[in-house]
Amino acid sequence: MNSNRESHASIQQPGSTVPIWTVDAFTATPFSGNPAAVCLLDVQPSRDWMQRVAAEMNLSETAFLRPLEDGMYELRWFTPQAEVDLCGHATLAAAHILYETGRLGELTAARFETKSGCLTAYREGGGIRLDFPSEPVSPMSPPEELIEALGFIPRYVGSNRLDIMVEADNEATVRGLQPDLALLRALNTRGVIVTSRSNATGSYDFVSRAFFPAIGIDEDPVTGSAHCALAPYWAKRLRKDELRAYQASARGGSMTVKVQGDRVMLIGQAITVLSGRLFA
Repeated sequence: MNSNRESHASIQQPGSTVPIWTVDAFTATPFSGNPAAVCLLDVQPSRDWMQRVAAEMNLSETAFLRPLEDGMYELRWFTPQAEVDLCGHATLAAAHILYETGRLGELTAARFETKSGCLTAYREGGGIRLDFPSEPVSPMSPPEELIEALGFIPRYVGSNRLDIMVEADNEATVRGLQPDLALLRALNTRGVIVTSRSNATGSYDFVSRAFFPAIGIDEDPVTGSAHCALAPYWAKRLRKDELRAYQASARGGSMTVKVQGDRVMLIGQAITVLSGRLFA
């Protein structure tokens, strides 16, 4: 984000109240999917203030929304420990709140200015479609620490600017994985995504799990940004442009992914589970 704009903008003052919600993303069932906090601002807070709020919420991501001109919103994402460049489930949660509270009409696109460029979201059927950048992986030689941390020999290892992606031999390996998080934390990457083709004929095309101990998230329940790598990978492997994906964490969550050139459409549902005001 533009540091000059932040330094010259008004700062969120202690004692003000800020609307805040908790939204379960990539699910239609409360207490499943991936929870994100959504904080709606009317002034520009300091980065330190946002990081403190994210630590207080202690969810994998807290999204901070601030209206700009022409219907655009600034959107920033924070884990309890760090600001991140791209987050799918908190973007889905943010768009869900804008639609649910009537700040955006059902037929109006949600447009976000982010550290990954302009992102858009649209109502589609009973869910929301996110238009995200494709983040395909390139083959890499796996570090010994990665193999030791995972405890199996991968079928494929690749990386992009964000993460390392590993293909396992089958779904049982993905579901039963208990990685050494200390070893994963030491790798030079945001996170590690482990995936395989799904065994559930007709239900899902592929499954995954995602681990981000380096940024304070041992395992993320459902990771939209990971599917920016998973979608082009499996689209090529399975020769399909539209696929159903399941993230097999303890909470679990699903989405439809569509590859369209250098973009990936992530389509999922969300549900609000908490609404309140932040006094800070």
